[in-house]
Amino acid sequence: MIVVEGKSIFTEPYELVDPAHTALVLVDMQNDFAEPEGAFGQLGVDLSAYAQLRANLAGLLQAARDAAVMVVHVQMTTLPQRLSDSPAQIRFNMRMHESFRRSGPPLRYTVVGSVGHQFLEEFGPREGEFVVQKSRSSAFWGTNLDQLLESNGVTSLVVTGLTTEGCVESTARDAQFNDYYVVIAPDCVASDDPAQHDASMLLMRNRFDIISQGDIEAVWEKSRAMRADSSDRRHSNATTGGQ
Repeated sequence: MIVVEGKSIFTEPYELVDPAHTALVLVDMQNDFAEPEGAFGQLGVDLSAYAQLRANLAGLLQAARDAAVMVVHVQMTTLPQRLSDSPAQIRFNMRMHESFRRSGPPLRYTVVGSVGHQFLEEFGPREGEFVVQKSRSSAFWGTNLDQLLESNGVTSLVVTGLTTEGCVESTARDAQFNDYYVVIAPDCVASDDPAQHDASMLLMRNRFDIISQGDIEAVWEKSRAMRADSSDRRHSNATTGGQ
């Protein structure tokens, strides 16, 4: 921690991802984006980069749960008949994977009630975890995410998920604009376009804290162990009457 003009600033990993004030944000871990049978897979988009991401992020999610870190599942959500899409949003949609569409209609994905809208099997929310539905790239735009975080004393976000240059970076930028510390776990973000992934990571490395999955998990495991040790001591004192 450093002090700047009387304001204390977190600088160390153990401060930035302290479970006491950190949330793990999983962006768009949904069937339409990452499963071969999903909308992008059926279009012919190469999803091979997502296999390692899924394994890494599943491990980080378990570490968060073990350490009682707040977990937020962000779910891209669109309405039937494009009722949630403005003309400008449809134009934005048309530019994604334009070569795969081959001048076909704008992409249709994550429609409410569809299998593609559902979370990937290994990322299903558990009781007590938040689900935030969004209809634009940023998880903050038009949602209650900021309210949920503020209500639970969160000041740091570990942003993960899909895709690096799209909804991940958009969410990270808006998190910073809303005065949260932003941590990117590079092992836990991915894109189906390696060049765009690399470009986005170049930008984010110069704006946010980049902390590896392993280093984040080490902080959370230490916190979990300390909490368990404290609980054991309290239990022992209660059993022995404090003697």
